[in-house]
Parts: sequence; structure tokens; C-alpha cells
Amino acid sequence: MALIKDTSHINPLENEAIYIIREVAAQFEKPVLLFSGGKDSITLVRLAQKAFYPAKIPFPLMHIDTGHNFPETIEFRDRLVKELGLELIVRNVQDSIDQGKVKEETGRYSSRNALQTTTLLDAIEEFKFDACIGGARRDEEKARAKERIFSVRDDFGQWDEKNQRPELFDMLNGQIDLGQNVRVFPISNWTELDVWSYIEKENIEIPSIYFAHKRKVFLRDGMIWSHSDYVYQEEDEEVLEELVRFRTVGDMSCTAAVFSEASDIASVVQEIRESTISERGARIDDKRSEAAMEKRKQQGYF
Repeated sequence: MALIKDTSHINPLENEAIYIIREVAAQFEKPVLLFSGGKDSITLVRLAQKAFYPAKIPFPLMHIDTGHNFPETIEFRDRLVKELGLELIVRNVQDSIDQGKVKEETGRYSSRNALQTTTLLDAIEEFKFDACIGGARRDEEKARAKERIFSVRDDFGQWDEKNQRPELFDMLNGQIDLGQNVRVFPISNWTELDVWSYIEKENIEIPSIYFAHKRKVFLRDGMIWSHSDYVYQEEDEEVLEELVRFRTVGDMSCTAAVFSEASDIASVVQEIRESTISERGARIDDKRSEAAMEKRKQQGYF
């Protein structure tokens, strides 16, 4: 993940994101970058590199690991932090289950995705993080469109979408009370296509799961589910081997694939330009209810 120093093309979105990341470092005592190994958090790492170059990124990365992640993503995560010499904190949902803090879901739509909230809030308290940088974008989902760039969480980790600070003239207010923390979204104003175009321009390496590959899957509810020990499957749901890729990467039980032949970044960019389906259309967990994401965010989710 070599850092490209060419500044001949000034990218307003990149400039805004770098400004936000630098403001986090200036205004908060103990920030952390939430890292999943997905394209958005990988983009954040590149932006943070640029924000502080030639120094290293001055805060750790943290992954809330469900234990049901795609192996390609975990392998990429570990290789990236080793290559860049970054500090990685991993906290596991399985520990929260073992401690009796959350209960494993069962059945047709069981997932550990929502269980991450408890693990995340415990980690924030453990390390006393006052700012958590995340890769959420406003174009992803309507609840995320309500977020400010500096989004305050109360001392219970909860988000009140009706009580947010104005952010006039790009002025970011990092003042918080004791016990509060802030979620920060430097790429709020980016679209999925912006992220992919930036990955293409910067020649950023990403996990192979984002490109077309043969995978064992099964079809349910008009979506392409991964065949895995982590994903509940009915006996009559036939396992197929199809050429697919993933537009968004999360827990295996909440992320659907799409049929695709896009095998490199340029073809992925072209595919997204022509797509009539949103990126979140491949998120199984968003199908639970119209307000699924908003309810999770209110409870402290990313």
C-alpha cells in the first residue's frame, strides 16, 4: 500500500476528509479508527496516511470481530497493519457472548451483526476512546444520511438523531462532556462510486472478495447468500457454485453477493456506474425492517 505523493490533481473530497481527520487528532485526546477490512475503512487508512505523512498514523485501528468474517478480509487486515506498522486492537463478539452480555441469535436470519454494538461500547470504555473514526457514508442508508460528521454519543453510547449539533461552514465542534464520545465520519459526503474511483486513482490494494470469483452460494429471498457453517441454511436450499463478488463486506451472515464478472478495479467502477441497485441492497441485515439501521445506531452501532 505504497503512498502516492502526486498532488497535481486536487480532490475536494480528499481534502475535506484529511481536514476532518486532522481535526480529530487536534481536538480529541484518544481517537481510534474503526477498521473492518472493507473498502471504506481501507480508504480511511490511506487518507489518514496522507493526513500525517511523513509521520505514522498517530492512533490505533480497532476491529470489532464477529468471528463470522470472510477469511479473505481477515487475512488482508493482518497483512495491511503489518506492512504499515500500525497498532491493531481486536475485540471479539464471541467474548461478549461467553460473558453473557449478548445472546447468540438462531434461525433463518440469525446474525452476529447487531451483537457488535455491545462489544464496541465495551471497547470504547476499556480504552477510554473519545473519538471513533468510521467509514460510514450518507449515500448508504437513510439513517446514516442523518448523521453529522462529528456525531456525539451520550454516556450510554446512544445516538439521538433529533438532537445533533449544526455544522455550519465546516466548523467541527469536538467539545464533549465527561462520558460522552464522538463518532467521526470523514467520508460522509462520498458516494460508493467516489470511493471506488479513489481506490482506482490511488492504486489501493483491497481484499480479493471485492472482485469476481467462484464461490459456493445459495439463493434466498432474491439474494445470494454465502454457503458457510456460520450461515443458517435450510436442507432444501441448494448449494451452487457461481461467479460472484461483494459490493459491501461485513459479517458473512449479513452480506449478500452479486453476480459479476468484474475482475479488476476498472471493471468494478464501470459496473457501479451502470448499476440500478444501491450498495446496501446487498445487505441482508437491512431487510429486517425499514428502521433497522436507525434502531441499531440509536443503541450505539457504527
